[in-house]
Amino acid sequence: MSILAGADTRVLVQNMTGTQGTFHTRLMLEYGTRIVAGVTPGRGGQVHLGLPVFSTVAEAKAVTGADAAAVFVPPLRAADAVLEAAAAGIGLIVCITEGIPTLDMIRVKAALRNGATRLIGPNTPGIISPGRCKIGIMPGPIHSPGPVGIVSRSGTLTYEAVHQLGRCGLGQTTAVGMGGDPITGMGFTELLALFAADGETEAVVLIGEIGGAAEENAAAFIGSGYPKPVVAYVAGETAPPERRMGHAGALIEAGRGTAAAKIEAFEKAGVHVVRNPALIGRAVKDILG
Repeated sequence: MSILAGADTRVLVQNMTGTQGTFHTRLMLEYGTRIVAGVTPGRGGQVHLGLPVFSTVAEAKAVTGADAAAVFVPPLRAADAVLEAAAAGIGLIVCITEGIPTLDMIRVKAALRNGATRLIGPNTPGIISPGRCKIGIMPGPIHSPGPVGIVSRSGTLTYEAVHQLGRCGLGQTTAVGMGGDPITGMGFTELLALFAADGETEAVVLIGEIGGAAEENAAAFIGSGYPKPVVAYVAGETAPPERRMGHAGALIEAGRGTAAAKIEAFEKAGVHVVRNPALIGRAVKDILG
């Protein structure tokens, strides 16, 4: 099994006719993802990469039955693209776009609250269920099917975790990049809950970083009785306070959001914390035997 996206997921790509949309749609198609349509306002009726292009998400969904969307729309229009997909009844939206204004994401977050649509991102590499479906920009060849779920705030460290697991002969059920912006869609606790319910996921790798309280919330959730082993790595132990490090959300403010605090919370919750990403694979291998 997998979470969120699988072999039957029908994906439309918003701004598929753009440079990035075209490039990554090709790679998703090559991976085997069921891309069924593109959406670009004003270009309805065209064919691009052998796929029909629609002017609106509602039209694309009505004709193709798409149930997921990959968003490659530029930052100033990306929030409206997400809201359009949600209004059309798309169940899963993966927003790759980086640099969406924070006020726009506040509006999106409020609109999606208590709704049926699940949002991954923005500023995410996407989601991949190896051998089944890839939505986003993750490099498909490094992933392989297996028993480990991955949820991460860092795209690059996700790839490192996949590499380490592969060296130990372990593949993944699904790997999810949450996105590195201050305001994103699904968080650690929601994704951990999905992995807990997935029969093929035997262990979870969680990759966090400084800034915010997402890791502390995840630790509380795990500590309340999570049924599967979790291996965690928290990036940013040497980051200076009050200085933004990489991701927009990776900022220690007024002593809050430090790596030390997050590591302490995970250890208290019974999570196996590694202090070097090169140890992730071995830690999971030791746990699973």
